[in-house]
Amino acid sequence: MENFWEYLQNLTDAETIVGLGFYVLLLVVFAETGLFFGFFLPGDYLLFMAGLFCAAGKLHVDIATLVFSLMIAGVLGNYAGYWFGHRTGPILFKRNDSFFFKKRYVVLAEEFYAKYGGMALVLGRFFPIIRTFAPIFAGVVRVDLKKFTLYNILGSVLWVCTLTLSGYFLGRSFPQIEDYLQYIILAFVVLTSVPLIFAYVKKKLIDGKTVNETETDNQNIE
Repeated sequence: MENFWEYLQNLTDAETIVGLGFYVLLLVVFAETGLFFGFFLPGDYLLFMAGLFCAAGKLHVDIATLVFSLMIAGVLGNYAGYWFGHRTGPILFKRNDSFFFKKRYVVLAEEFYAKYGGMALVLGRFFPIIRTFAPIFAGVVRVDLKKFTLYNILGSVLWVCTLTLSGYFLGRSFPQIEDYLQYIILAFVVLTSVPLIFAYVKKKLIDGKTVNETETDNQNIE
């Protein structure tokens, strides 16, 4: 069991993933952007680290190939998520929670999609969990495939270019930035988690308010 958790910790560590090679990197991005069990994998800082390592020569591929390949992996990952949601549909909402699946994540993606519409597929790229479950929910509600393809490609291009090129150009301009990787990763975790925590707390407050109002109305009726 200890070996399993050590393996899982290494799998979710961006530096370890990048160190495993170019194709493993693409596979992880594919899984994290569309397979429901990939929500726990790193995403944002993985792309940043890939760009940073490419600039340092630790990832043996040129930046153009890296960016293009990551975009393709992100697009294909979303298509896989869409197909999965399209095939399973309402079954997802009846599925029991497990370590690799949480029903509330699908609900979170549903609420995000209801608020932003098709742009949820673009904006959701920059938020963990939403990035994984937004395309799945799009498949559940049978979003038009042409519209989905447009948002899918646009979101992948913006997500990959923003983070990977940021890491690459920072790595080229400030090679010593590798000495502060732990702080960079921490910053990414905080920045991407705060909006989700805020949304969760806001929902809890709204639900609590609704319950209180319902109880008050019932008391007035009595």
